[in-house]
Amino acid sequence: MDIAYLLSTTLIDYPGKVAALGFTTGCNFRCPFCHNCELVLPEKIKKLKLIPENEVLYFLRERRGFLDGLVITGGEPTVQPGLFRFIEKVKGLGLLVKLDTNGSWPEVLEELLDAHLLDYIAMDLKGPAARYDEMAGVHVDMAAITRSIRLIIERAPDYEFRTTTAPTITAKDIKEAVSLIAGAKRYYLQQFVVPPDKDLVDPAWNQKTALPERELRALWEGIKGNFTEGGVR
Repeated sequence: MDIAYLLSTTLIDYPGKVAALGFTTGCNFRCPFCHNCELVLPEKIKKLKLIPENEVLYFLRERRGFLDGLVITGGEPTVQPGLFRFIEKVKGLGLLVKLDTNGSWPEVLEELLDAHLLDYIAMDLKGPAARYDEMAGVHVDMAAITRSIRLIIERAPDYEFRTTTAPTITAKDIKEAVSLIAGAKRYYLQQFVVPPDKDLVDPAWNQKTALPERELRALWEGIKGNFTEGGVR
């Protein structure tokens, strides 16, 4: 596993749990609004000093009495060939595992679910099908996205879907995107924010505007009847 960063404690990334947060490198998407470009772009990844897997496992082992689990995010963790083996080791420590994913590799999700290695999945829903390629920055196999959605809804022990309301995403786009996750119990709208010390994958998107919080909250009011839980983050 290629892990670039390890946050020792997070109270917000795994709902209701105290967790550590590990950031993997590499991603098969090139979302222009992504602010983790050092984890996505190969020319930036090669400059990172990775954390040896055994150090991550040692850290988790030493904090088992304090941590409930580990959140694995990225980048896109499912592109990591060592993901299954690594999660097996984390679960062997008695910890919960939450996986953040873009849903492009349903085969990986299915393998992990078959082995009962995931306790929570958070899938990023980029937008409506008609704009998925644009928002992902690459051609996306929508059949794979749809398959991941159904796997998560039908088989994940717990889960959420979420959409970062990136620049150019409209209220109409969100309403259309929601139809892709019909039957889901939990959905969040995430406000787009560019951290001051971060670059976007496409710097031109720094100049584009996103929906303000008041519009997001009004939008949520109109779609919340489709879900048991959710809201605006």
